[in-house]
Amino acid sequence: MKPSEKQLVIGRRNALKMMGLGSAGMLAAGFSDINAMEAAAELKPKGKPLLTSGNSSVALTSGTDRKHMISEVIKPFDKEIRSGLKGKQLVIKVNMVVTDTPLCAPHVDALDALLAYLKPIYKGQIIIGESSSTFDSAPGFKTYGYADLASKYNVKFVDLNGTAGTPAYVLDRNLHMDKIQLIDTLVNPDNYVISLSRLKTHNTVIMTGGVKNMAMGAPLMHTVSGSNRPVSYKRNMHSGGPRWLHYNIFAVYPQVRADFTIIDGIEGMEGNGPISGTPVDHRIALAGQDAVAIDSLCCKMMDISLDDVGYLTYLDAAGYGNIDYNKIDIIGSTKPEDHIIKYELASNAAYQLEWKDPFAIPGQGGQGGQGGQRPPQQPQPGQKPAQPQPR
Repeated sequence: MKPSEKQLVIGRRNALKMMGLGSAGMLAAGFSDINAMEAAAELKPKGKPLLTSGNSSVALTSGTDRKHMISEVIKPFDKEIRSGLKGKQLVIKVNMVVTDTPLCAPHVDALDALLAYLKPIYKGQIIIGESSSTFDSAPGFKTYGYADLASKYNVKFVDLNGTAGTPAYVLDRNLHMDKIQLIDTLVNPDNYVISLSRLKTHNTVIMTGGVKNMAMGAPLMHTVSGSNRPVSYKRNMHSGGPRWLHYNIFAVYPQVRADFTIIDGIEGMEGNGPISGTPVDHRIALAGQDAVAIDSLCCKMMDISLDDVGYLTYLDAAGYGNIDYNKIDIIGSTKPEDHIIKYELASNAAYQLEWKDPFAIPGQGGQGGQGGQRPPQQPQPGQKPAQPQPR
């Protein structure tokens, strides 16, 4: 018997240096009030090994048959997926930013192909979850045709907004530590999480793929008693603009790394993504265990420089994935260089790239710094000027 909709949809090396901040900059910016012991005790990243040793494998294919293509990029990892699923709750994290724009979400055929692969190897109920920016994710499961798949598969659709949270720490616009909550379902190491998203440009960090699906899907949204407006920790991630979001994605991602990542790039989005862009007939699909490597290949095929996508370069530097093309083993006969399409970036791309400019740290007494340095201290009357120190 087909379940009712009510049954199907339930509940709601120092990266600061990469931002241009050393230890002196942290103090100048107001980090002296941080309770480091509390942060260290609470911030316990998901227990998965770093990907610093060896190469990363990514399956890549091209064509027009979405179901066949998604199946084709999953199958090379059959052994790893079966092993990872043992004793775990399976969660599929779909990427639907809003609930009424089909191009912003993976096509229903991509989800159908994934479920068809999983059906014979996973006998438990599969959770399909999302925490859309509109707070109530439930309408999207219907709008995008996902709910219809309940007649074929043992699935439960879960609005992750309003569920339990786990603490994490990001930077606010004043460069103070900001405590947020991440969705437990995506942090819990007892869950096997598969990320499924589309290939899109973005209005703050240039592009979005597998990494951002997890890092920005994880911050919790919940209601507050006596208020009509939900609390959104996703807003805290954006904080002061692109420079902050690149870093905050880097800060959050280690806790919510997906076990397996799939990119539905048959039809991508360019321009003012991740919601208001236009379609690109790209005809590609990718999958693998290293979302950083997958997203770096997406950048290559979107003709986007990796130097423009800070969160990917940060994660690579910290050992959470590979962006070096020479360290990525392509599975299949499709070559990335044969499928490069120059995606039009968002109309505010110049603003987005300001994160690459030097970061000026304010000096004492309200004086602005020069090139990220404090202005030189003036000697007191009768005091000899300070001599320069060797470096």
